[in-house]
Amino acid sequence: MTGTKTPSSELTQRVLVGAILIVVAVAEVWLGGTALWVLATVGGLIMISEFAGLLDVSDQNRRMSMYALCIPLGVLSPIALGPSFFAFGLIAGMAIGTAMISRSLALGGGQIYVGLPILALLWLRDQPGNGLVLTFWALSLVWATDIGAFFSGRSIGGPKIAPAISPSKTWAGLIGGMTCATILAACFHFWLGLALPLVWITPLLAVAAQGGDFLESWMKRRAGVKDSGTLLPGHGGVLDRLDGVVTAVPLAALFVALGLAS
Repeated sequence: MTGTKTPSSELTQRVLVGAILIVVAVAEVWLGGTALWVLATVGGLIMISEFAGLLDVSDQNRRMSMYALCIPLGVLSPIALGPSFFAFGLIAGMAIGTAMISRSLALGGGQIYVGLPILALLWLRDQPGNGLVLTFWALSLVWATDIGAFFSGRSIGGPKIAPAISPSKTWAGLIGGMTCATILAACFHFWLGLALPLVWITPLLAVAAQGGDFLESWMKRRAGVKDSGTLLPGHGGVLDRLDGVVTAVPLAALFVALGLAS
């Protein structure tokens, strides 16, 4: 007996860890406030560290990028200014400063790649009246997209979208993910009062979530690694688990800011 994991055991581990992560995320979103900010801050610091690892920068620059992200993350605290335009400016400022100090435009971009989704998530949760529903919608559409894409891609197969970047992603999987996310959004509309315009733009956000998956896959291929980290058994790193959130949640917040939630 070799101890090599079978595909079924790997899938079981992946599902178990994924379920635990969803339960933790749901609990923190439900609590909101400081609890959600703490989780987002810890996750953000891990993400920027993993992002720097994909760029193969020096340990000094990796630590510097983490310190730089601490500044806007601190401002996002409920006992500070919270999610605000000022925090957005700090994220942009830290991106410029990080790029200049490290002489790496990509590492500077990591500040936006990690900081903007956190700002968007906390801003959605902070919306008066329907912040809880909006946040659950933005996160769950990403989960629904992943689940729908996984099962429809496996059962239907067919042409690949971009095999050079992500060999397992198919057009059938993308359509299945969009469909699953849209059905979930419709349930949010009928049962929780989610605005109908947000249901109509959910397929676009599902595409954005898949785009985030492709973006990170491209980064990992350039770095020559399978996963961004090893923290989450069956999932790799935190970036691997949140690649769709990184792209979909800021876009969801933008549409809400444009008035589609009313």
